[in-house]
Amino acid sequence: MRETCVPGGVKLKDTGFGYTLSLIGGKYKMIIMYWLSEHQVMRFNELQRSIGTISFKTLSVMLKEMEADGLVIRKEFPQVPPKVEYSLSERGLSLIPVLNLMCEWGEKNVVPGVEAVQR
Repeated sequence: MRETCVPGGVKLKDTGFGYTLSLIGGKYKMIIMYWLSEHQVMRFNELQRSIGTISFKTLSVMLKEMEADGLVIRKEFPQVPPKVEYSLSERGLSLIPVLNLMCEWGEKNVVPGVEAVQR
């Protein structure tokens, strides 16, 4: 295994690590991926209710970014009222093992009685 995935003299954004962070970084993208991996297919309002703390606009922007990055598939049904479903693409699904490793790390390293700082 390499010592670091960010070699000296290289800008973070120009590395695989930086690229991955650009796709899943931020407050909500990993949470959206979590819910879509748990439920396979979700409608917009279901996602918003599941997350709980996300505004309509923020969720809309996040889903559009994730669709543009090839992580999420948006399927629109031609009916009234409109019906739209979201699911993870193969590319999005390929990131789930990374999120699972983060979960395992968190469970092994949680400090009892200490809450993580929300930024």
